[in-house]
Amino acid sequence: MKEGLVEVVLPGKVEPGGLRIRHGAVPAPGAGQVLIRMEATGVSFAEQQMRRGRYYDQPPYPFVPGYDLVGTVLATGAGVDPGLAGTRVAALLKVGGWASHVLVDAADVVAVPGGLRPSEAETVVVNGITAWQMLHRKARVRGGQTILVHGANGGVGSVLVQLALAAGVRVIGTASARHHDALRERGVVPIDYRTENVAARVRELAPGGVDAVFDHVGGRGVVDSWRLLAPGGTLVSYGSASTRDDEGSKSWPVLKLLARTWLWNVLPNRRHAYFYNVWGGRALAKDRFRARLRADLTQVFAALQRGDITAQIAAELPLARVADAVRLAESGTVAGKVVLNP
Repeated sequence: MKEGLVEVVLPGKVEPGGLRIRHGAVPAPGAGQVLIRMEATGVSFAEQQMRRGRYYDQPPYPFVPGYDLVGTVLATGAGVDPGLAGTRVAALLKVGGWASHVLVDAADVVAVPGGLRPSEAETVVVNGITAWQMLHRKARVRGGQTILVHGANGGVGSVLVQLALAAGVRVIGTASARHHDALRERGVVPIDYRTENVAARVRELAPGGVDAVFDHVGGRGVVDSWRLLAPGGTLVSYGSASTRDDEGSKSWPVLKLLARTWLWNVLPNRRHAYFYNVWGGRALAKDRFRARLRADLTQVFAALQRGDITAQIAAELPLARVADAVRLAESGTVAGKVVLNP
């Protein structure tokens, strides 16, 4: 029996139950493309924002969401090494991953090492690349330093914490109380952002300030993050989760963060601030962007194989149950990534 295409469509600003399943013909790869049979994709914070119309550069509705995927190459287009067929690869897409079959530029796929299950590898594609690049390319952490990670139990936060610990870094992490035991077991010093004064507690733990802060919350709290830095320290802001449910401009929270980090960098204060976006640099230097992505994701997969990081799968659900998957991911009750299978 011939395979058909199954994909999830986000038709507009809808509740999870408003996501639609669409059936069609499996597409053929064009020049420079590969056709991937999806084996695992995930629900990340980006899709939660897109559903609300809050992701700052999302395409117009309707579209197929899905930030990343892991799957097997079924067919190759003209100009692509036919030997890629049958290999397992990962790809960072921004949109399009919530589908049984996906066309991707061959230059954008990264080999997944043998021995990793598709769902395991999926948990560290967008989360792993984000964590690795913020830690090693932006903050350039070194063993013996102390960092603060907001949302240490989250998708990106949990990978970042483990990569930092593997590099010999001391980690302070904010999370709600129910995640503290798991964080302590890993070697993280946890702070309850709901009941404790985070800034005061961080100053107790690191009187001279911390060497880096990783902040996905944005909003007014990013000023506190900046003030907690030691001389020579680095703030990496990578989102504005605090504005997820706001009305009004979806670009404004990001523009405010960009302006703030720019201003902090030009002031003579011996500290650094970055707004990190995983797509940064792609428009200007696509080949360099791809080479860096491949190198860094390969490092993340190696860390997963070594056991430096563990795949945190919150749940695995079939594509047809995408509404349940989104509700679960947005509930704030799970640790790790909600994974969709075909």
